[in-house]
Amino acid sequence: MEYITGTREFHIEEPAVVTLGKFDGRHIGHQKLLKKMAEVKKEKGYKIAVFTFDTAPLSLGTNGPQRVITTNLERKNNLEKIGIDYLVEYPFTDETARMEPEEFVRNILIRQMNAKTIVVGTDCTFGYKGAGKAEHLYQWKDRYGYELIVIPKKRDDHRDISSTYIRELLDAGNMEKANELLGEAYAIHGVVVHGNHLGGPVLGFPTANIIPEPEKHLPAFGVYVSRVYIDGTYYGGVTNLGKKPTVKGDSPVGIETYIYGINKDIYGKNIEVQLLHFIRPERKFDGLEQLKVQIEKDRDYGKQYLEQLSEQ
Repeated sequence: MEYITGTREFHIEEPAVVTLGKFDGRHIGHQKLLKKMAEVKKEKGYKIAVFTFDTAPLSLGTNGPQRVITTNLERKNNLEKIGIDYLVEYPFTDETARMEPEEFVRNILIRQMNAKTIVVGTDCTFGYKGAGKAEHLYQWKDRYGYELIVIPKKRDDHRDISSTYIRELLDAGNMEKANELLGEAYAIHGVVVHGNHLGGPVLGFPTANIIPEPEKHLPAFGVYVSRVYIDGTYYGGVTNLGKKPTVKGDSPVGIETYIYGINKDIYGKNIEVQLLHFIRPERKFDGLEQLKVQIEKDRDYGKQYLEQLSEQ
C-alpha cells in the first residue's frame, strides 16, 4: 500500500476507485463499502484509493484532538491488511475546511485521486461545513466523467451502524457487541514501556504496559479478558485499563496486561492488545495485598473464559 500523508502535493497515476471518510474503526458498514470497491477493482482493474484527513475535521478550532476508535497508525495498519492500494491522509487546515464541495470533487477526487469510480455511503459529506452530499456527487458525475456507487447504511436492528454507536458501546464496556459491529476485536496498539514494577516483584504478576495515544477513545476503565498480538503470535491475557487507583501517586491512563504463557523480554516491542470481555470496573482496594487477591481471581477468570472461547 502507498501511504500518502503530510502533503497536499500528490497525484495517483493509475485510474482509481475512490472512497472518502474518516474510517474510524473500519466497522462492518465500512467493510461493506470496501468490499464493493474490491469488486470494482476486479472488474475494471482500477486501484483502490481511500481519502481521509490526517486530523478529524471536528478537531479544528477545538481544545484538542477528537477522540477516535482507531488512531491514524491503527487505521493505516488495518487498511494495509486488507489490500488497499492507496491511503491518502490529507492535511486538514483552515484552507481545506473552506473548500467548496465541487472544488473538492474537481481538484482532489478527480485531478489528484484520478477517480473513475466513486463509492460512498448514503450519509457522506464533504466540502465546506459538510455541504457536499451523495446527491451532489450524482449531479456532477457526467460533468466530471466518473461512475457513482452509493452504498446504503448497514443497520443493527433499529439503528445505523456508525462509529458513534460503537463508541457508546465501548463507554458501557460492552465489548462483545462493539467487536461484533467492528467486525474484529477493538484493539490498542503501543510500545511496551516500563511501568512502576509492582506487577512482577511485588504482586507476582508481571505485566506488559503500553500508553495509549491521547486521541484514542478508550472503553470504560476496568479489567478485561484480552488477546495480545506479539511478533506474529497471539497470546491470551488479562488487561487493566485505567489509572491504578490503589497505587499511591497520580498515574497516567495506561494499559497493563498480564500475558499467559509468554517467557521473553518484550520491552520496546510494538504490541496489539485486543479487548474481548469486560470482567469488572476499576476500583480502589484497601491495600496491595487485597489487590493481589483480586488480580489472582481476575487471572483465573480470564484463563477460564479464554478456554471456553477456544472450544466454541
